[in-house]
Amino acid sequence: MEGEPTYAGGVSEELPAAAESAGTWGSTLSCQELAAVTGVGFAPVGQVFGAAVYAAGSSTANCPGASASSAGVAAGGDPGGFEAVIQAMYQARHAAIDRMTAECAALGGHGVVGVQLPRRLFSLGGLEFTAIGTAVRVAGNAGLADPFTSALSGQDFARLITAGWVPVGLALGIAIGSRHDDLTTIRQGRPWAGNAEVLGWTELVNQARRDAGRRLAQDVERLGAEGVVTADMGMRVRARDCPATVGRRDHIVEVTLIGTAIARFSQAHRQPSPALAIMPLGPRRSQPAWALQGHY
Repeated sequence: MEGEPTYAGGVSEELPAAAESAGTWGSTLSCQELAAVTGVGFAPVGQVFGAAVYAAGSSTANCPGASASSAGVAAGGDPGGFEAVIQAMYQARHAAIDRMTAECAALGGHGVVGVQLPRRLFSLGGLEFTAIGTAVRVAGNAGLADPFTSALSGQDFARLITAGWVPVGLALGIAIGSRHDDLTTIRQGRPWAGNAEVLGWTELVNQARRDAGRRLAQDVERLGAEGVVTADMGMRVRARDCPATVGRRDHIVEVTLIGTAIARFSQAHRQPSPALAIMPLGPRRSQPAWALQGHY
C-alpha cells in the first residue's frame, strides 16, 4: 500500500513498537550484558528482529563419486552440485539481517549487539532464518542508515571497544561437502570395526571446514574489515541414498561459521577518552563519518 514502509526483498512491515513509543525499550541483553554495554557509552533503544522463510533446497545434487569403487569429496569446487543451495542460505540469512538492521535504523540506532541467527524448520515447509538482537546508540548523535551488527555478547562488545576495535558487521561462511562411500569407508564405519579413524569422513569434515573458512574470509573482505571474531561454528551431518549407484550412500556435511568482522580505531590499548570517531568501512559504508561523543 502507498506510504507503507518496505524492506529489502519487497517485504512490507510496520515499524517496531519501540519506534512509536517514548522512553521505553526492549532488549535481548542479560543484566550483565546491559551493564557492560552501557559502561562503554551505548544505551539500548529497542529489540530488533528480521526473518526470511526459504523453500528447502533440493537434495538432487550430483554424486561426487565417479563409480562405486572410487571415492569422491565435493566442497570448494562444488562438483557435488550444492552451490545453488549455499547461495540460497546466504540470501536468506542476509535478508533476515538486513530487515533487523532496517529496524535498528528506524529506531535511530548506531548498531545491533548480541545478534542471534537461529535456523528452524518452518511448519508449512522450508526453513525459517531469523536475526534478533538489541539496537544501541550513543546519545547526542544522529542515527545511521547502515548500522553495524555484532554477534558478540554485551561483555565481549564492551571489551572490544575498550581494546580499540569496533564491529563492522556480521560475516558468514557456509559450505556443503559430500562424499561417496567407497569400500574403505564402508569397512571402517561398521560398528564392529573397532576404535579406528574413518579417514574418508575425516577428509570430508576437514574439507568442508576449510571451504567455510575461505568463504568467511571473503565475507570479511567484502565488509572492508581487518579481521573476524568467530562466535559460532555449526555443523550438520546427514546421509542419503546415492543418486548414481544403487546400494551406496553419500555423506553430506554442512558447515556454517558466523562471526563479527572488526576493524581497529586505535593502534594500542587505550582507556576511555572523551570522544571516538568511527569511519565508514568498505563498499557498504558509503555514508559520511560520524562521531560518538562524550562517552570515550
